[in-house]
Amino acid sequence: MLIDNKELDQLIQGALAEDVPYGDLATEAIFQGQRGQVDLIAKQAGVICGLPIFQRVFTYLEEGARLDYQVQEGDQIRPGQVFLTVEASVNTLLTGERVALNFLQRLSGIATATRIFVDALDGSRTKLMDTRKTTPGLRRLEKYAVRVGGGYNHRYSLSDLIMLKDNHIQAAGGILQAVQAVRQLDPHIHKIEVEVESMDMVRQAVEAEADIIMLDNMTPDQMEEAIAYIDGRAIIEGSGNMRADNVADYKDLGLDYISSGAITHSAGILDLSMKNLRVID
Repeated sequence: MLIDNKELDQLIQGALAEDVPYGDLATEAIFQGQRGQVDLIAKQAGVICGLPIFQRVFTYLEEGARLDYQVQEGDQIRPGQVFLTVEASVNTLLTGERVALNFLQRLSGIATATRIFVDALDGSRTKLMDTRKTTPGLRRLEKYAVRVGGGYNHRYSLSDLIMLKDNHIQAAGGILQAVQAVRQLDPHIHKIEVEVESMDMVRQAVEAEADIIMLDNMTPDQMEEAIAYIDGRAIIEGSGNMRADNVADYKDLGLDYISSGAITHSAGILDLSMKNLRVID
């Protein structure tokens, strides 16, 4: 995973503090530590992602919690499939249910959305990447879900790659000026990516010797022209309004990467449910 145990526990602590600040009132009124089992059931098809986080919620609440898996991380699941059983005290099962499901459903939704994009690009050289358009505080988990879904991670933070976007370029006075200013301060450590929206900007980015050129909000025809002009002189990324229903239009253009914020910021949850609670002693 892309997150260590300490950071994961901090996320879980925060989620439990939000959801159970003063105890689980209904559960504590009815149950006094009886042991139980509950099934995890898929209500729609998709890619399962987040099983280690799901498990850690219960083992964080109760060290002796046990999980019996019928699937592995990244597997496809189908509606009605019982793919996991959790055994612990009933109090642990009910108190941890919502937090555990929130993590699992969110990450599975992202992995599923990613897999749809990846399948649409199948057979081409173009790889799918995510963006920084993630839920605050959950970036590592959401980028992990992209990887489980078959995608690749773009920069994790502003510190990982120099990307010159429209505001940088405009304020600097142009692409060449922006690239030159960056190279004076950081001559060789980081790659420089330049976002362009026209052929004139493409030519400027090539002249400035950008390492990566992002073709933003261009039509397939415009991208094809730009790719031919760049002619291997930079890594080429396509971005802007990339959706599952149109990404196949870009798959054979020769892009190295397509980046999409939709696979994180617009991914829905995967519908899952904990059902069939059984008191076993």
